[in-house]
This record gives sequence, structure tokens and C-alpha cells, in this order.
Amino acid sequence: MKTASRYDSDFPAAPRPVGADTSAVLLAVVVLFLVLAASASAQSLWPAGGETERGMYADRKAGRTGDILTVIVAEAANATNTQSKTAERKSSVEDSVSRFLFSPAASRFGTHNGELPGTSFSGGSSQTGGGQVNNSQSLTARTAVLVTDVLPNGNLVIEGVRVVTFSGETQYVVLHGIVRPDDISPGNTVLSSSIAGARVEFISEGSLTDAQKRGWLSKIYEKLRPL
Repeated sequence: MKTASRYDSDFPAAPRPVGADTSAVLLAVVVLFLVLAASASAQSLWPAGGETERGMYADRKAGRTGDILTVIVAEAANATNTQSKTAERKSSVEDSVSRFLFSPAASRFGTHNGELPGTSFSGGSSQTGGGQVNNSQSLTARTAVLVTDVLPNGNLVIEGVRVVTFSGETQYVVLHGIVRPDDISPGNTVLSSSIAGARVEFISEGSLTDAQKRGWLSKIYEKLRPL
């Protein structure tokens, strides 16, 4: 039987196999790689619809819900309408009796001073009418609107109301429509002519506006007048 010697403790322990440590390191690297890959796959490389990243030197243009956009309203409308009408009617009727039983010389019956009765009349009517309407309007304004929605294709839905009150007169400017981001200038402005489905309304209220309106009795007379 072999007995332990006091010199056995002086020798170093046998080294561990190199393959065991390498396998543990590789396993840790693989686990870390899988965790990072799962985290990266959960995030999209592209921003969600309506979300745009703006760099330091990017143009400050409206592009998201809640952004403010300046609309330059420059509308002009011209309308001309000319109508003419002419109607004319004439009629003429002549009727006479040349012989009644006997000649006027042989009989005086039904005659007056030897002449038989007769009728003759004529009539006519003429009507001429015409009219011309010329209408020219020009609207110029500058107002800020709010982006209320971003469509899937990137177009912006805008809407805004501007109220101006001066000397008892109140003016409302109502804007609504759809804007393409490409039509927005670097200064964050867009022309009203570039707005799709644009609805531009100018509404005035006040004593001056009321003074320009016709009374109800005048309107009724205009509808019922015979001439």
C-alpha cells in the first residue's frame, strides 16, 4: 500500500484542460450575441408613419401632427356672363262680306249706306331683353394653420381659423385642405393654390356688414314685382 509522503505537497496541482475554458467563453459570446440580435430585431430601421427625424441643419417645415404651417392666400376670380333675347310676333285678320242674299244695289238689307259689313284688325307684340354680369373678386391673406393629421402617403391635413376684430367688425378666415410636403417652401409657407380640396371662407360680421344687406321687404318686392 502506497503512503503519502511529506514531499507530495511540494508539487503543483495538475493543470485543468484548456478546452473547458474555451467552451465557456464561446457559450457566453453566443448568448450575448443572441440577446443583442433579439433587441435589434424589435426596433424598425424606418421611423413610423408621420415621424421624421430632423437633423441640426434640416429645414424647419411642418411634417407632423401639431406642427404649424403658414398659408399664403392669393385667390382671384373673374366671371362674365352676357345674355340677350329678342321676341317679335305680328298678326293680321281681314274679313268682309261681298254679297248677302242680294247685291247691295238691289237690296238695302244688312247694309249701311249701301256697304256690307266687314271686320279688320291687326296686332303685334315685341319683346327685347338682355343682361350682362361682370364679377371680379380678389382675396389676399396670410394666416397660420395647424396640421391635424398625416395621411399614409405623407400628405398633411391642415385646418385653421383666424379671427380679426376691429371697430366692431369681426372677420373670420377659415382654411381647410390637404398639402403635399413637396409644396411647402423652406420658409414653411405654402400657396393656397397648391392646397388640394381647399376650402377658403371669408366671413364678416358687424354693423357695416349689416348695412350692406338688403331688407326683407325689398327682397319680397323684388320677387313679386310684375314688371
